[in-house]
Amino acid sequence: MLSLCCSLSKADEVCPTGTVGLCDPDVFTTIVETVEETSHNDGQGTLTTTVTTVTTTVDTVTNEDSGDILSSDSTYVSSTKQGDMDSDWGGQGPVSMSTGSTCGDLGTDKCAQITGSGNSTSTMSVSGMGTTFIQTIDIQNLNIEKGGKTTYSIKVDKQDSSDSIYMHITGKDGSTVKFAGTDVLSAAGVDSGYAQYTGGFDFSDGLTTLIVEVGGRDINLAIGPVFDDVTINVLYNVVSRIVMQSITTVEQYVYTNGDATQEELDIVEDIFDNNMPVEQPDGGFDLEPIDDGGTDETSYESVELELDLEIDFEMDFEMPDMEMDFDMPDMEMEVPVTVVDVEMEIEVEVPVEKIEVASTEPESVEVTPKPESEPQTDAEPESVEEVKEEPKEEVKQETKEVKEEPKKEIKVVKKKKVKTEEQKKADKQKAGSKIVKKMGDKGRYDSTNQLKTLIVMNVIGSSKSFFENQQQLRDTPGFFSDIVVPDGKLSDNNMAAYLMVVGSSQKMNSLIELQYE
Repeated sequence: MLSLCCSLSKADEVCPTGTVGLCDPDVFTTIVETVEETSHNDGQGTLTTTVTTVTTTVDTVTNEDSGDILSSDSTYVSSTKQGDMDSDWGGQGPVSMSTGSTCGDLGTDKCAQITGSGNSTSTMSVSGMGTTFIQTIDIQNLNIEKGGKTTYSIKVDKQDSSDSIYMHITGKDGSTVKFAGTDVLSAAGVDSGYAQYTGGFDFSDGLTTLIVEVGGRDINLAIGPVFDDVTINVLYNVVSRIVMQSITTVEQYVYTNGDATQEELDIVEDIFDNNMPVEQPDGGFDLEPIDDGGTDETSYESVELELDLEIDFEMDFEMPDMEMDFDMPDMEMEVPVTVVDVEMEIEVEVPVEKIEVASTEPESVEVTPKPESEPQTDAEPESVEEVKEEPKEEVKQETKEVKEEPKKEIKVVKKKKVKTEEQKKADKQKAGSKIVKKMGDKGRYDSTNQLKTLIVMNVIGSSKSFFENQQQLRDTPGFFSDIVVPDGKLSDNNMAAYLMVVGSSQKMNSLIELQYE
């Protein structure tokens, strides 16, 4: 078994455990590919099964907001614990739920006033406290697991600069304290007047409970610090994970039987070279011809024209009968006259016409005989006399010029051969075979060539002529009448209709009664 694994990820962990505060929103993709390969030999071949498993994990980091958990729309606190400070939350030291001008710039509705001047430590371990407002909020329904941040806002009007006010929040995951933060909003000696304060505290991992405490001191026991419109929001990390898995199984069987012929192997190779597997809706695969993107359109007329061209190139050429007229011109030639010692005969044969040679009397030829030689006579221009062999003789030759006239044009007459219908059909079959052969082994699977093959068969079979010379059927003269059916008034035979209806009813009743007999 062969196992391969490759991983493509941007980070090993998304917003890892222990992260304090908010993670940056992002999307991380992790791809794990596992390839398992098994082989089995059954004696005739080897079956190789490859299983590829691709697991794609998409981790998305977002920052969710709980909203104001102290608002009237929240389900986390009751109406007496809301941040509009219409009610006392409970706590330590004396308090006053004031209204009107006492609330100063907070408005004329109710507000909470710190009236305690003590200097003790609060429930949440904050020193210098005279009065506190405190409540515990259960937020486990938020399912916080990856850390985040708790934020707050509060409106304060401190009219005496010697007073002080603070905001404290403690967060717990079960009984474990995840964070505890205190912000002094306005310390003693600071003339802050009216202001809105905001802040927050980071935490890690899970969070199930919040403890909110607002406290301070009223030093001069006049109008202590007043506050209103308290809000608490929890921002937390959420990692959503989507896992997609695809499993691809490929089985390959290698046939090892040596009985397969080379022709069978070529056919299989040719099929796979010119076809491609296409997945079907049912999950199976079919082999379909590879489309080469050709745009040529094949029609009956184009194939028929191609057949005619092939027939023209395959014609058997015969040597035509030729009529040749040779008019040999008159030529003047200077033929050398030679007196030789060897007896010879000159014969001139002209296959078509005789050649007339205009000759003149040759000039005198001087022959110097040697001893014991007989005198020779002058040679005539058109004949050569027999001469006995002599040892040596000197011969003087003269030539005459031959003038050639231009040759006349040779006319070739080609006889046209008329072919029978059987010969024409044989030529078409031969041309069709040549067209199919030109497609090649690979081209025959092309859709265009397959259509061309069908059309070639159609043309060779001369099926097109079936639709020619069709006769139109003629109607029989006088078959149709000009009589019009009188649809305006129908004259029924009422008596006959009555007898037919009544008789039919009686027969139907008799038929029905038969089942009861």
